[in-house]
Amino acid sequence: MILSCAPWLPRVCDPFPVSPRRIFEARLPRARSPGTNHTTSTTNRLYHPHFPVLINPNLENNPPPFNFYLPSFQQPTSPRSKARRVKVAKMADHPPAKSQLFEACRIAFVPSKSMSSSTIVDWKAQITENGAEVLEPDRKGRIRMAQCTHVVSNTIDFEQFSEAQAMMVPVVRPDWIKTSLARGKLAQLRPYSPDPRMIFSDVILTCADIPSTDKEAICGAVMALGGMESKDLAKQTTHICALSMDHPKCKEATARKLKAKVVLPHWLDDCFRLGKRIDETPYLLPDPEILRARPEDPVKIPDSQQLEGATSAIPTGPYQVEGGEKLIVFNQRKVMLSDDLPISPSLRDTLTKKITKGDGEIVTRVEDCSMFICQYRDGDQYVLASQLGKEVGNLAWLFHMIVYNEWTDPLRRLLHYPIPRHGIPGFKDLRITLSNYGGDARTYLENLITAAGATYTRTMKAENTHLITARMHSEKCEAAKDWNIEIVNHLWIEESYAACKALALNNPKFTHFPPRTNLGEVIGQVSFKESVLREMYYPGGEEVMDAAAKKKKKILAAAEENALMVGLENDFNVMQDSFMADATAPKSARSARKTRAAAAPSMGTFATPAKGRHVRSGKENDTPSVTSSVSRSAKAQALSRLSDMAPDLALYEKEKKRVTKDGIWGGKRAADQIDRERSGKSSSPARTDEDEDEEDEEEAGAKKRPAKRQRLSLPEVDMRVCLTGYKKWVGNAKQEEADRKVLRTLGIHIVTDNQPCDYLAAPRVVRTMKFLKCLARGAELINSTFIDACLETGERADVNEHLLVDKENEAKFGIKMSVAVGRARSNRGRLLWNVPVYCTEHIKNGTEAFKAIAEANGAIFKVYRARGGATIKPTTAEEDGGAPPEPVYLLSGITPAEKLLWAKFEDMAMKGHMEPRIVNPDWLLDVAMRQELTFDKRYLVTGKTGGGGDS
Repeated sequence: MILSCAPWLPRVCDPFPVSPRRIFEARLPRARSPGTNHTTSTTNRLYHPHFPVLINPNLENNPPPFNFYLPSFQQPTSPRSKARRVKVAKMADHPPAKSQLFEACRIAFVPSKSMSSSTIVDWKAQITENGAEVLEPDRKGRIRMAQCTHVVSNTIDFEQFSEAQAMMVPVVRPDWIKTSLARGKLAQLRPYSPDPRMIFSDVILTCADIPSTDKEAICGAVMALGGMESKDLAKQTTHICALSMDHPKCKEATARKLKAKVVLPHWLDDCFRLGKRIDETPYLLPDPEILRARPEDPVKIPDSQQLEGATSAIPTGPYQVEGGEKLIVFNQRKVMLSDDLPISPSLRDTLTKKITKGDGEIVTRVEDCSMFICQYRDGDQYVLASQLGKEVGNLAWLFHMIVYNEWTDPLRRLLHYPIPRHGIPGFKDLRITLSNYGGDARTYLENLITAAGATYTRTMKAENTHLITARMHSEKCEAAKDWNIEIVNHLWIEESYAACKALALNNPKFTHFPPRTNLGEVIGQVSFKESVLREMYYPGGEEVMDAAAKKKKKILAAAEENALMVGLENDFNVMQDSFMADATAPKSARSARKTRAAAAPSMGTFATPAKGRHVRSGKENDTPSVTSSVSRSAKAQALSRLSDMAPDLALYEKEKKRVTKDGIWGGKRAADQIDRERSGKSSSPARTDEDEDEEDEEEAGAKKRPAKRQRLSLPEVDMRVCLTGYKKWVGNAKQEEADRKVLRTLGIHIVTDNQPCDYLAAPRVVRTMKFLKCLARGAELINSTFIDACLETGERADVNEHLLVDKENEAKFGIKMSVAVGRARSNRGRLLWNVPVYCTEHIKNGTEAFKAIAEANGAIFKVYRARGGATIKPTTAEEDGGAPPEPVYLLSGITPAEKLLWAKFEDMAMKGHMEPRIVNPDWLLDVAMRQELTFDKRYLVTGKTGGGGDS
C-alpha cells in the first residue's frame, strides 16, 4: 500500500520538500493561522509525475521479506512456517524474477574526475539489472532532461544543473543507488543531493532527551537541509542529539561501539543561525568543549581548501601554463579573451596556445564564443555576452580551469566573476579591517573588500567603520567595542558582494559567533544569483537574444524560482527572519552599469583599479591609485619623444626607398623641404614655380607606376574539417593544394588530426587513428561526399545532407555512431581518464597509433619493455584503503617475444595491488569507437590472435 501521512508533512517522493520555516509553522499546531488550508499549493506544485513512490502499490512486484529466503533451520517451527518451507522448496526450481526496483526510473550519469567511466559502467550494469533505463546523451553530448527522472553526479558543477533544477529533475550522488539496492526500495532523494547548500545531506539524526516541541523543530529543519530522521538508533545513524549521556540511546551507542556522534543541540542551533554547517567537535558529549573551555581560549585557525584558486580576481601565480596533463576542459569550447584583461601580450599568446592545444578555439566576436573572459562588469562586450547567455568569468576562473582541468560555474565563487570597476554601492567610504582569519581566508577577504570598493586596513584605528572577525575574542574586538566600530563575520561582506549592494547589519546571521568555532571553516560558500547580476549590470537585451539565450534565461529563472519555493534563499537562513535591506545604496547606483571603459591595468598589478580622476585629495578613505606616478610620467615622456621623432623617421624611410642620381636625400635638400612644409601650413602659403614643377614631376611619376594588385580577403574560418580515408588526393599533391584553396574561400579549413576540428569527414566508419582521435574530441561525423559537393559547385553544401551513415560497419563493430558521438561529447576526452594502458614494444602496427588513441581519451600510456624496474609502485591492500584492485591493461600480440613479458607484467601489477589484464589491441579500438569503457574476457590474448585495427 502507499504510505499516507498528515497533510502538513512533505511528500517523501518530492525532490524538494517545503522549506524549514514552513515545516516549523506546519508541524506546531499552535503556530497555524486559523482558517488556513494546509493541504494545498506547495507540495502539489512540487510533485513530479516521474518520481516513483517508495512502496510499489503492486505487491507482487515487491521483494519478499529477507527471512523468507533463510534456510529451513532458521525458519519458525509453527505449522504455518512448515507450509511456507514447502512453498520455498517448490520455488527453488523456479528462481524469482529479477528485481524491478528502478522500473520507473530513467537515469543519466554525469562523468567527472570524481566519477570515472569505469565507475559509471558498473553503476549502469547494476541499475539495468534492476529495471532502470539508462539515458545516453544526445548527439550534442547533453542529457535528455525532458525524458530523465534522475541525474547521478558527484557535483553540481556541470552545465545542465540549472536545467535540472528548472525541470525539477533530482540530482543525486551514486550513494542513492547503493542505498536503494541495499534497502530493496528507493531511498529518499534529498539526503543524497550533491548540492553544497544541503548542509546535512550525510546526516541521519535521532533525538534522545530533547523536549518534543524542540525535537520536531530540529528534525524538520535537518530534513529540509538534506538530512534524515531516525526514530530509533541504528547502524546508519550518524548523530544523536542529546543533553547528556544518560539516555538509553547514548548508552546503547557506547555499548555497541557505533560510529554515531553524540552532540548537544547547541551545534544544530548554531548551524541554523549561520545557515552553514560547522564542525561538531566542540559540541561532542560526554565532554563538550563549549562547556569546558573558556570563550577567550585560543582556537586553531582552520584550513580553507575550498578557496584554492579563488582568493583573488587576478591570479598571482605562479601557474604552469606550459606542459602538464592534457587539457580537456576547453574541448568543444570557443573562448574570447577581452581587451581589458591585465595580461601581457606574451601571456595572452601562451594562453591562446594552451587553449587551442586543448581542442579549444580562440575567437574575436562575442556572438561566436561560448566563454567570455574579462576583468570588469562593464563595456559593450560584457553586456552583450551576458545577455546572450555566454559563460562570463574573469582571469582567475580561466586559470582555475587550467590548473584543475575541470569546468566550474563562474557564479559559484565570488572572485571568479568579473569585478565591478567602481565597487559595490554603499562601500565607497568604508574602512574595514580583519581579525582571526589567516592564510587563504585572509587573502580572500582582503581582495573581496577591495573589489567591493571599500578600503582595507591592516591595523585598526578609530577611523575604521567595520571589523570582520571569525571570533568575538581578540584585541581588535575589544578595541572595536570601545570605539563603537561595527563587528560582523565574513558572511556580511560575502552576501553583500553577491547581492551587489551593502546589506543591513540587523540580520542576526552577520553577528553570530559560536563560542569555540573559527568561522574561517565556512568561508567561500556564497554564490551569485544570475537574476541579481542581470538586474544590476545587463538588464533587458531581448532584442539581441537568440533562441538559445532566451531558453537559458527562462531556465535560470525557473531554477531560481524552484529554489525559492523550497526555502533555499539567502543560503538556508532557516532559524531567523530575513532582515536583508539595502543599507546605503541609492537608486542612482544602477547608472554605474554604463560606465566608460578604462585602460587595463599593467601586468603584475594585483589590486583594485584606480578610482576616477575627480578625487578630492584631502579624503582619507579613498583607495589610492594603483599606478605609480613615476612610471606614468616616464611613459608619457617616452611617448612624447617618440611622437617628436616620428616625422624624421618617416622621411628617413621614404628616402631609403628613393633611387636618385643625387644619392641619399638629406642635408640642405631635407632642410629646404621641411621649411616648405612648415611654410605650407601657414595662413598665407607662398608657393614658387620651382616647387610646383617638382610636385608635378612627382605626380607624373606616380601615375606611371603600376598599381598594386589588391589582395583578396578570405572569409573567416568557421568550419574545421579533418579528412580520413579520402582517396582523391592520394598521390596528387597539386590537386590537393588547389582544392584546399577553393575550400578556404568557402570558409572551410582542412586540418590535421593534431589540430582542433569541428567535423570529421570519412567515406565510411573506419577504425583509423585519425577517426578515433577526432571522435574522442566529439567532432561531428560527415561523409567525405560533402567535400566533393563543395568542390563541384563552388558553394558550401548543406552539412545535414551529408551526415555519415554506414549501417553495414555499425553492425560490424556493434555500435551506433550517433550514440558514440553523444558519449564522446559528454566524456570530453575523459573516457580513459588516468587509466594505465601499457603496450608491448613489438606490437603489430607499432606503438605510436595506439599511444595517440589512448592519450586522446585521457589514458596514461606507457611502452612496456620489462626493463629499468617496475613502473607501478608496490602497494598493499591496506595502503589502498581496502579498495578493490583497479585494472591495468597491457596491449599485446601473441608473438614469443611478447609472451615473455606477460609473467613479469602480472607480477608487477599484483605487487601494486592492481588487476592485470593482458588484452588484444582490439579492446582499445572498440572502447574508443563505442566511447564506453567496458571489458569482456574475449579480449584476453590467451589462445587468440592479436589484431591491430585498420592502421
